[in-house]
Amino acid sequence: MQTKRWCLQVHRSEGEKTRKRLLEEGLLDRLCRIRPEGDFLFIPVVRNIEGAVCHECTCAPEKKELPRFEQVGGIAIMQEDDLSGAAAILASKKTYHTVLFAESAVEGPFRTKKFKVLTGRDTTATEYIEYGHHFSIDLAHAYFSARLSGERQRILSLMQKGERVTDMFAGVGPFAITLAEKASVVYAGDINPEAVILMVRNITRNHLTNVVPSLSDAINLPDIIPHPADRVIMNLPLHSLPFLEAAFRMVRPGGIIHLYALVSHEDEYVDTLRAFRVEKVESRYVRSYSPDRFHVVYDIVRG
Repeated sequence: MQTKRWCLQVHRSEGEKTRKRLLEEGLLDRLCRIRPEGDFLFIPVVRNIEGAVCHECTCAPEKKELPRFEQVGGIAIMQEDDLSGAAAILASKKTYHTVLFAESAVEGPFRTKKFKVLTGRDTTATEYIEYGHHFSIDLAHAYFSARLSGERQRILSLMQKGERVTDMFAGVGPFAITLAEKASVVYAGDINPEAVILMVRNITRNHLTNVVPSLSDAINLPDIIPHPADRVIMNLPLHSLPFLEAAFRMVRPGGIIHLYALVSHEDEYVDTLRAFRVEKVESRYVRSYSPDRFHVVYDIVRG
């Protein structure tokens, strides 16, 4: 973008020395290019200083710092109800179609949030791609977090070909569909009918035949699934403890349970786990959740 700026006119032989001095003094305008003309250089400065002249320069538009948000497909989820910030986010990237504000925490047996549309399309639905897998998501009807994409890849890397996997709180299927790449079968249950509808759609669109979805309460899965699992996923960070007994009933000796939890210290669940037949437990930090709580995963080897 061509624009008029204050510049220092110096001979080419003095250009680099002058540029370094202006940089050290905080006077160099780094958004604009130095303009050569004959034997002279016009070096842009941030304000009118002694010896400066007004000259035309090529400058990049100044980037504004955006408010904090989480991206899920074409949706940006803000932490504050900020209309001007929402407009800036929507304008920052062509692929964004909606900016939302979460008006509630995750709540109820179906693990959903209430959202307010700040700007863009009046929708909570979007399409999301993660490591080549395609997902239809509706944030108002089924919980989903893109922040666990690294965890899904970590567990996939730990798996052996042909494992049997049970995902107790499968949602729209991100863990189940990711782990199906190596699993012989993935049993994926959820109590939320809307989540299961979306999961079935996502299984179909990813052309999978080894994911078995079910509308079910996780507490009943041991009586539904016919085979012991090599690996069990428990992604219900706020309320996983009541389902531990069911998880241990489903996993074979030597099998692994991945239990996600929100804790104030990493060994918070250790005493609870000792009540079960446990051979080994390792905890891993996943992400910060609030100033005094963080998200961890316990990798539990059943004894």
